[in-house]
Amino acid sequence: MSTPQTFLEFALDAVWQAGRITLGYFQSGITAERKADNTPVTTADRQAEQKLRELIGRYWPAHGIIGEEYGRSPAQDSPYTWILDPIDGTKSFVSGVPIYATLLALTDGAEALVGVAHFPALNEAVYALRGGGCYWNGRRAHVSQVSQLQDAVLLSSDINYAPHPGKAEAWQRLVAATYIQRTWGDAYGYSLVATGRAEIMVDPIMALWDTAPLQLILEEAGGTFTDWHGRPTIHAGESIATNGALFTAVMDVVRSA
Repeated sequence: MSTPQTFLEFALDAVWQAGRITLGYFQSGITAERKADNTPVTTADRQAEQKLRELIGRYWPAHGIIGEEYGRSPAQDSPYTWILDPIDGTKSFVSGVPIYATLLALTDGAEALVGVAHFPALNEAVYALRGGGCYWNGRRAHVSQVSQLQDAVLLSSDINYAPHPGKAEAWQRLVAATYIQRTWGDAYGYSLVATGRAEIMVDPIMALWDTAPLQLILEEAGGTFTDWHGRPTIHAGESIATNGALFTAVMDVVRSA
């Protein structure tokens, strides 16, 4: 019988197997193609997604799948859908930077039941089960207790906010209000917030396969994951994560812009 714990154990094994495929190409001089939206994709992305789809199809053939590279496969009389990103942070991957991730989430409707962010080149995994807590390589993970913006570490995947004028102003105000600012980006930045190594992570644009595991991971670690209006969701196409203690202060800054 399938249980939430069974799904989590499957997800951890699946991302490990897909991650091993990416490691075979990592720091090998692999070249990337440009997709229609100008984002990069590699053979490693495609092969890792194929592995995830193969494993899901073998063990959970009725479940739906949404993936970055191969789109949507509808569920067959099942409430469950797996959402996956074989390489989150392909720009880091092709540059030989080890902070890329393989992401996998299982949703039972609008929300995730299981969320996993696996970092193959770092041998790290941050994962959560709804109501079961967040873990970092087997240890219970929790957000930091920093409660003042002036002491906070602020992260973003990209500092080019020019196409988003209102968000650009909000970003600059957050930069001015916080202690340290870095671009430890993509899923890695969110994992840093969930494990207490940073306090705020913001992105003006996110895809569903980017966000799917992150709300659950952040919330089970004691933090928040919302859109730029402060609404908890994985469907907004944007995101702000905080350690919870700074949520109100961050949203006050964002709304003032």
